[in-house]
Amino acid sequence: MGQEKRIEKQAGETEGRYAARIDGVEGEAELTFTVRGPSVISADHTGVPDTMRGTGMALALVEAMIADARSSGFKIIPLCPYVAAQFKKHPDWQDVLAAGL
Repeated sequence: MGQEKRIEKQAGETEGRYAARIDGVEGEAELTFTVRGPSVISADHTGVPDTMRGTGMALALVEAMIADARSSGFKIIPLCPYVAAQFKKHPDWQDVLAAGL
């Protein structure tokens, strides 16, 4: 039986994060962001503790952000090197990439 991954969005006026936990695993992974405008955020940093390495949690965080962007109608500036690399690997995400990038 697999361990359930739980991701929640915590957002303030100017910044926020997607926080993730895995049932039975110590630690919390996160993808932090900054609100850059009414419909634009920057993905700033992805952090995954050693206890979650190799679980796919970093990609799960980015996928949660992509799904949220599509459902909420915002665009993403991928400042985090990991997020930028994932955008290059997923051309189908171009619809949520901020213009000019």
